[in-house]
Amino acid sequence: MKIYDHTQNLGIRVSTIQIIAFVLLTILGARLYYLQIVRGEYYDEKAENQRIRLIPIPAPRGAIFDRNGKILVDSRPTYNVTLSNEPIKKIDVTDRIDDYAMGLNVDRQYVVERLNLIKKQNEFETMVLKENATIQDITWVEAHSMEYPELRVELQPQRVYPLKQTLAHVLGYVGEISPKELEKPEVREKGLRPGDIVGKGGLEQYYDEYLRGKPGYRKVIVDSRGRVQSEIETIPPQAGQDLVSTIDLDLQLAAEQQLANSSTKRGVVIVTDPNNGEVLAMASMPSFDPNIFVQGSTTPEGRKQIAAYWQDESRPLYNRATQGRYHPGSTWKIPESVAGLQQGVITVKDSHVLCGGGITIGNKFTRCMGSHGAPPLDLAITKSCDGYYYHLALKMKIEGLIQMVENFDFDKRTGIDLPNEKISQTPKTWMPSILKREGKWSDIRTVYASIGQDTVVVTPISLLRAISSMGVHGRMYIPHFLKEFKPIGAIGTEGESTYIPERPGFGFPHPEPKIIEMTDEQNALILKGMWGVVNNGGTAGSVKMANWEIAGKTGTAQNSELGSGGAKDHAWFVSFAPAYKPEIAVLAMIENSGFGAANAGPAAKGVYEAYLQKRNGRQTDNQDVAKK
Repeated sequence: MKIYDHTQNLGIRVSTIQIIAFVLLTILGARLYYLQIVRGEYYDEKAENQRIRLIPIPAPRGAIFDRNGKILVDSRPTYNVTLSNEPIKKIDVTDRIDDYAMGLNVDRQYVVERLNLIKKQNEFETMVLKENATIQDITWVEAHSMEYPELRVELQPQRVYPLKQTLAHVLGYVGEISPKELEKPEVREKGLRPGDIVGKGGLEQYYDEYLRGKPGYRKVIVDSRGRVQSEIETIPPQAGQDLVSTIDLDLQLAAEQQLANSSTKRGVVIVTDPNNGEVLAMASMPSFDPNIFVQGSTTPEGRKQIAAYWQDESRPLYNRATQGRYHPGSTWKIPESVAGLQQGVITVKDSHVLCGGGITIGNKFTRCMGSHGAPPLDLAITKSCDGYYYHLALKMKIEGLIQMVENFDFDKRTGIDLPNEKISQTPKTWMPSILKREGKWSDIRTVYASIGQDTVVVTPISLLRAISSMGVHGRMYIPHFLKEFKPIGAIGTEGESTYIPERPGFGFPHPEPKIIEMTDEQNALILKGMWGVVNNGGTAGSVKMANWEIAGKTGTAQNSELGSGGAKDHAWFVSFAPAYKPEIAVLAMIENSGFGAANAGPAAKGVYEAYLQKRNGRQTDNQDVAKK
């Protein structure tokens, strides 16, 4: 048997091990040299960055005031529970959904939505999980800070609407920017991110760029679980700019009270200054509470209320003043009268047109409410003679009515500074489809269009703009709410990376008004008729006031919107006062209430009374009310 001596190869083995160890140590040394010497600064910075977080500080939005400095919208500090995406990306939070929902009393589906949304955000960003946190919410978060390091309690600004339903359609509300909005290139260019608060309607949306501030941030040190250990630096946010509106809150409250007192509690009251287009009041009823959208969107109760608003058949979220389209009825006779004079169908010296008690088209007789003979234009306006306008429209032809539509801009938006304004619909709108379907435009359609029915539906704001121009020599100003934006100062030191420049103040640009071309004599004839509506035996005699002469026009119109279901006609009264030197114009439209003078007239009169009470309260004895 052969015996091997294992010690013979021992030296070779030791040498091999030494060589391998040397190579490994050399590689390790080289790697350490690379990491500590060559790339040392980079990894030092990376390690530091993993300990440092930038926590955004939301900027409060600018406040909104009425023309007299009364607060309409503000922001208040509130405690919010926020969710950080850094710890969430390291763990499975599916089993925490119910814990969040129960612990914070938020809707479970809402929690799911927030978790899905925050996973799409950049690293280290946060999102609000619960606004307006209660003491119980804060206590729950603090008690579970070790278990749920992704949750924090932070003091942030929250939008508040102290007037609740008052002015809701004008002011709008705010909410988180939606994923669909973030897809728009113009939105991405503004640097908006998921979770940012933006305007969702009204002035909040239209002037969002100026009302929204610039966020600041807190630079903090966190531990390995993402919990804040200490604060290094704070860069304060720059608040949004304050907006001073043209609204007169006293008149707004009066307008809303008139709608609340109406028979159906549905409709519109608008008050403007016809001399410059400023909107002094705009009431649309029914209304809604914007606070529900801000404070209630996370709770089951709040989300239920929001859903109820959207499903309500009376459409409380719908601004009837700028988005509602209604048959204007006899109020349409004012622009039609101007068009008849402009086109030479009637003249100041010879404005008589046969009433005939109505008109026969084919085998159909369309009647007038009275038998007025062959009245002059001013009397036809005062008595609201349908027969006069049937015959006038046939003389003008449909082309003349379309020319009138274009002249008074009924085929355009008014340009009011609110989002989603609708355009009125008129024979110009419907003619292509009717010609395609029926082969011709019939005379009976022209007759119906002459009294603001059938193919004519207008927005209240466009109608008020057109008719109130009669009191200011045909000047149609752009209606607007902006009086001025206040300037706001810079944040930080110029030249530094954290510097935010100042934002200068500015006012409404006041473009030149559209001019309705008519002679002084033509204008005077129209005014005489409108003055007579209230003051000389016309259709709105009940609106007459002592020492305050109103010029106006009533309208009673068939309804075709908002599920009318055969309900009563809509009632209109469009006016301005004093008649020959107007200070304000008032439109009232009460849905499904019947005759215009009996329902819309008193609403307008109530607004005038409120205006005079306020006006005369600061008026000296020698300032007489302007009269004819």
